Amino acid sequence: MKPYKSYTLQNYEQIPQSASLSPEDRHAIEVVGRVLPFKTNNYVTDELIQWDVLQDDPIFTLNFPRRDMLMPEHFGEVEQWLRAGDGPMLSDAIEKIRMELNPNPSGQEHNVPEYNGVRLHGLQHKYRETVLLFPRPGQTCHAYCTFCFRWPQFSGLPDMKFSIKEDYELYIRYIIEHPRVTDILFTGGDPMVMSASLLRAYIEPMLSPAMKQIRNIRIGTKALAYWPYRFTTDEDADDVLRLFDQIIASGKHLSIMGHFNHPVELSTDTVKEAIRRIRSTGAQIRTQSPVLRHINDRPDLWAEMWRRQVELGCIPYYMFVARDTGAKHYFELPIAECQTIFRKAYQKVSGICRTVRGPSMSDHAGKIQILGVNEAGGEKLFVLRFIQGRNPDWVATPFFAKFNPTATWFDQLVPAFGEKEFFFEPELESYLRDALERDKGAY
Repeated sequence: MKPYKSYTLQNYEQIPQSASLSPEDRHAIEVVGRVLPFKTNNYVTDELIQWDVLQDDPIFTLNFPRRDMLMPEHFGEVEQWLRAGDGPMLSDAIEKIRMELNPNPSGQEHNVPEYNGVRLHGLQHKYRETVLLFPRPGQTCHAYCTFCFRWPQFSGLPDMKFSIKEDYELYIRYIIEHPRVTDILFTGGDPMVMSASLLRAYIEPMLSPAMKQIRNIRIGTKALAYWPYRFTTDEDADDVLRLFDQIIASGKHLSIMGHFNHPVELSTDTVKEAIRRIRSTGAQIRTQSPVLRHINDRPDLWAEMWRRQVELGCIPYYMFVARDTGAKHYFELPIAECQTIFRKAYQKVSGICRTVRGPSMSDHAGKIQILGVNEAGGEKLFVLRFIQGRNPDWVATPFFAKFNPTATWFDQLVPAFGEKEFFFEPELESYLRDALERDKGAY
């Protein structure tokens, strides 16, 4: 059993390899780590990071704050108040900067429903068949990704945090009274930081006869990449696997939604054994990641990652566009470039790897896939479609946007062929108006 040790802003100099950090690295950690959450662990530092090539190491960049992850003016402001030692002014500056970083992209607060007059703060219901649940003890991670779009979960922004605060029975009743809900996604944070007994307490109600509508249970986790011992030698690892066995025996499908951002995360014997043990329960592992500058912005890396995943029995599932929040300016790529990376990687692998979909953007309206770039009517354009939509009728309907080589998110695109709006916008605007009225004063 490997003892877990976490490293944060307060103790990162205790990392055995920390002598490799330059004065510039340490200064960046001290400044950026005040605004964006910073946490890693001894599996990442001991087995994944190449400390002799830190400046080019993708796993170091995935875990450790770098200077350019803040805009220069934001970095300078935090640096100034740190040097002045002014606590209140520093705190005010940090809060102001955080609010400028679009802490809850795509209007996630609009996805939080109300039940019998109670706002269900730990649930999101954006798509008809799928409900997201945020167990309160699971709103942290074994390590924090520097690109994470849920960074407010770990920062000093309590009003921006999604977490089950109310009686869990209310959530169960909400789901039962929405019989079209077939899929439950436990998310966070990372539900796999919870003990097996806590995880069981949240999952077992989904296995009851009253929940016969639920067909699929998903658990979103980075634990396979950042702490695979959770499934191998942790004290209650066997109890976790017995819970997975129980889910399968109940007749439900279980998908572990594994977040892998780089092939090196699939390279250790521990992660391979963790994957083997999970699969032995009958659960599937589906894999996903955003495409990120400085991390995986090459087609060959994606092709290698998909091949390794398939070799290990995982199912490549999604390539995302980096969400428009936090350090997006550091990681973002034009969506045209994202589509090129996807297409070239897709061409390099066999059909068995081509279960993956992407690149896609989770916008207010839904999950929008960039199918390609084409020309029609003398106009260069993006071909798009909904993989998921607030209105299911939008799904799988192709639509077109004027080509924009610098656009990095959907809101920077305009309709093609001189149209004034995309086909779904009138309905979406009506929905958002109603949601804003309903949510007035809730956040």
